[in-house]
Amino acid sequence: MWKQGMTSFISRSKDPKDKNFPILKGVESHQTVLKQKTTVAHDALLKEFKIYRWNPDKPQKPFLHSYYVDLKTCGPMVLDALQKIKAEDDSSLAYRIRSCREGICGSCAMNIDGINTVACLKPIYILILMSIEPWLKTREPAENGREYRQSPADRKKLDGLRDDFREERLQAMTENEKRMYGCRTIKNCTATCPKSLNPALAINKMRTMHLMSLLVKNAEKRVEKVLCSQNNISSDY
Repeated sequence: MWKQGMTSFISRSKDPKDKNFPILKGVESHQTVLKQKTTVAHDALLKEFKIYRWNPDKPQKPFLHSYYVDLKTCGPMVLDALQKIKAEDDSSLAYRIRSCREGICGSCAMNIDGINTVACLKPIYILILMSIEPWLKTREPAENGREYRQSPADRKKLDGLRDDFREERLQAMTENEKRMYGCRTIKNCTATCPKSLNPALAINKMRTMHLMSLLVKNAEKRVEKVLCSQNNISSDY
């Protein structure tokens, strides 16, 4: 896990020339300190962050410097990891600090994994994914060591709505006139939605579903009345 060829970690340089850049001297890495940390904390979930660095005190080509962050003690976004590295490992790490933390101001814009984005909205997926274990877990190995194949019939079992209480939910939303039918379809919610969703259209669809269900119920009642009247007439004869 630990890469070779790294020089020892320097916690604080005593060279007065390096007072503004106290951590890095060339391509130093704090692998030794990290090994000591992981020896104590066996349950740490470490992730490597390779950050583009340049030392103005020792001019040379820029290089990638590796930092390891315990994701169990870090927030879910890349910006959280950067702040943790700067606060706990390397105070010389410099980047434009966030202002809004909502992806609006663009202050924390940077290139992450080859893509220009904002660090405050770029998630660190591994922690979230591993916490829910979104993979198939089997007790028996696959046949002949091959992958498990999913047929169209198997896929249909996963697709589609499996909720059988749609009518009850629609009825609950129409019991109070201020709920579903309280919307006046001005579409202000659609115009200001930060996720570019269309809540007004969804409300109209629910209204249509409810009205159609009422028409079906009324039609069923009429059919029942007709059948009852016909049964009464036939019984008279």
